[in-house]
Amino acid sequence: MNKTILSNLITVVGVSLVAVGVYFIKTIEDPQGLLRALPYICVGLGSGMFGLGMGEIMLRYAMKHSPAAAKQLEIEKKDERNLAIINRAKAKAYDMMIFVLGTLITAIALMAIDLTVVLLLAFAYLFILGYGVYYRLKYFKEM
Repeated sequence: MNKTILSNLITVVGVSLVAVGVYFIKTIEDPQGLLRALPYICVGLGSGMFGLGMGEIMLRYAMKHSPAAAKQLEIEKKDERNLAIINRAKAKAYDMMIFVLGTLITAIALMAIDLTVVLLLAFAYLFILGYGVYYRLKYFKEM
């Protein structure tokens, strides 16, 4: 699928999700069960999709009308120094996330929140840790 069509499709789906979410928020009087959260999830996902799609559309428009800026952006994307900075920042964010997420899970567990929520967060936390260990071992073998 063409990237332009995909960006336009993501933007339209995002606007549609926001519209559906706002419609449900305004029209449903006494939501029960899943309908209590679904409209807000639609608004959140729709806003994110709209921002992603419009960002891509605006970037493509700017690159099309300014070849010099497009060339400079391409150079900056592939620059080894920028890639090293990005990877270092990701590593620091991962290190911070390990402690913050562990503390958050502990706090939620101590507040006697539903066990399902605590288990979902714990499994997500363990998945992230497992993912990190897998790639650490994989890169250790490569280097």
